[in-house]
Amino acid sequence: MKIGLKAGERLFLNGAVIRVERKTQLELMNDAVFLLEGHILQQDEATTPLRQIYFILQSMVMDPTSAPMMRDLFEMVLLSVRRGFSDEDVLDGLDEVAALAGDGRWFDAMKLVRNLYPIEDDLMSPTHNRKVAARILAAV
Repeated sequence: MKIGLKAGERLFLNGAVIRVERKTQLELMNDAVFLLEGHILQQDEATTPLRQIYFILQSMVMDPTSAPMMRDLFEMVLLSVRRGFSDEDVLDGLDEVAALAGDGRWFDAMKLVRNLYPIEDDLMSPTHNRKVAARILAAV
């Protein structure tokens, strides 16, 4: 697998953080646990339900020794998040995330959660909330 990095970009690779000085391309010749800098979520950025799920999955990838404890947290948070959403696309996505995580496919689960961010952002936007309120008032 080839990974392209820009000057100054960092990569998490098998527990180490690597920063390159100039644009470069790495070729991984065997299986490795890695995350690109752009896909790493900082703890203070986990401000929404889906981002919290992503952060937990990321923690399992970055620190496999804590995975059993984080898995329990993941299942508890996932259950709570499911209760907070009624959007079918999000709920279907969360079902798939749970299945992927259950199979140990953390990266695929993280990718799917990232793909759900735009839906979550829309659902949590003030514009969406005004539309919902208008529909409720129109029904009364």
